[in-house]
Amino acid sequence: MATELFVSAIVVSGMSKSYGSLLAVDGLSFTVEQGEVFALLGPNGAGKTTTVEILTGHRHRNGGEVSVLGFDPATGGRAYRERIGVVLQSAGFEEEFTVRELVRLQARLYPRVHDPDEVIDLVGLADKAAARTKTLSGGQRRRLDLALGLVGAPDLLFLDEPTTGFDPSARHHAWDLVSRLRDMGTTILLTTHYMDEAQHLADRAAVMRGGRLVAIGRPEDLGGASIAQHTIRFRLPAGLSMMDLPSVTGAVGQESGTVTVRTAAPVRDVHTLSQWALDRRLDLSDLSLTRPTLEDIYLRLTGESDDDH
Repeated sequence: MATELFVSAIVVSGMSKSYGSLLAVDGLSFTVEQGEVFALLGPNGAGKTTTVEILTGHRHRNGGEVSVLGFDPATGGRAYRERIGVVLQSAGFEEEFTVRELVRLQARLYPRVHDPDEVIDLVGLADKAAARTKTLSGGQRRRLDLALGLVGAPDLLFLDEPTTGFDPSARHHAWDLVSRLRDMGTTILLTTHYMDEAQHLADRAAVMRGGRLVAIGRPEDLGGASIAQHTIRFRLPAGLSMMDLPSVTGAVGQESGTVTVRTAAPVRDVHTLSQWALDRRLDLSDLSLTRPTLEDIYLRLTGESDDDH
């Protein structure tokens, strides 16, 4: 029996999109594997939403090659649309329809569907199933967006800022939902401004800036060692000065008796400091090693400051 060839869910090569003189997407290239949760990160205007719109067939590209589930989104037509689910940043609803009516209507557009009532329950709208959409809050409307994107049992789900407007409880509910979908084999591409969301959900993440890809990899590896510096902290032993410390690879500072070492070689520098302390029978109290958060790395890669958020 022939072995089925494994094909990446998304392959983007040199994709570009311009609006007049504005180059919104500039030579973008990346792949998303089947069953993977892939996050696109970047500030407003980075090109994330334009990228999603091109991949879903809602917008035409100016250049480059794109394959999604083996289709070119620009020409894939109904056969392509039947295999994807799309949750964009904003969507319009028929305000007089109930939640259940809208989800059932959406389900009729697909040859393969999840049970509408199960989907409504899955997104946390069971108690609003009979409510007209015009009565829903912003967060509830976002959950309805998710239900409409899911009911067609997509092989690939696009989530553009999926938890915007959610309270913390609703966000975690949505995270659980994404994790369950991944366990079911659904490939997911999401864009998000929430760094903890990308860190919690994504198998890999890509950072965009000015329409270009500036970094890609697992969230814990994003940015590489030159950017993702760790921090070593400890209390300076009594009677010693900074001049007494051993030479380490990182940048050393001190504030209120606490020594800080920012280093791209944390294992080496922790070993150097520990051996130095052991040889002198010293105690490095409050010794800690912390890695940068994805938000720290994101801010460095995009050139944003904390004041921008």
